[in-house]
Amino acid sequence: QVQLVESGGGLVQAGGSLRLSCAASGRTFSRYPMGWFRQAPGKEREFVAAISWSGSSTQYGDSVKGRFAITRDNAKNVVHLQMNSLKPEDTAVYYCAEAGTMRLTTLPRLYDYWGQGTQVTVSS
Repeated sequence: QVQLVESGGGLVQAGGSLRLSCAASGRTFSRYPMGWFRQAPGKEREFVAAISWSGSSTQYGDSVKGRFAITRDNAKNVVHLQMNSLKPEDTAVYYCAEAGTMRLTTLPRLYDYWGQGTQVTVSS
């Protein structure tokens, strides 16, 4: 059984930064891509970023390109999401997820395991 626990969310002013972390346990972490998604009230879950098992490849949603960065530390079973230049529209619950496929994917249905989420609120 895989467990994913997010941390690092909170309240920040527009233009500020936050770093989210996701600690994984259970399945061999280093074998699978990891992703971050977010969901705002009344909206569908949105792809934010994904990183390959090795960390050599990344992919970002259009709304966060150039502002967010995903990294991973396989020795510590942790994936991070550095969020800079935050905007009020970034306000959402952020979820990390572990893919069930070996290829990077933006599709939530291809992720097998999900964390409980962490709230990010950006004030204007």
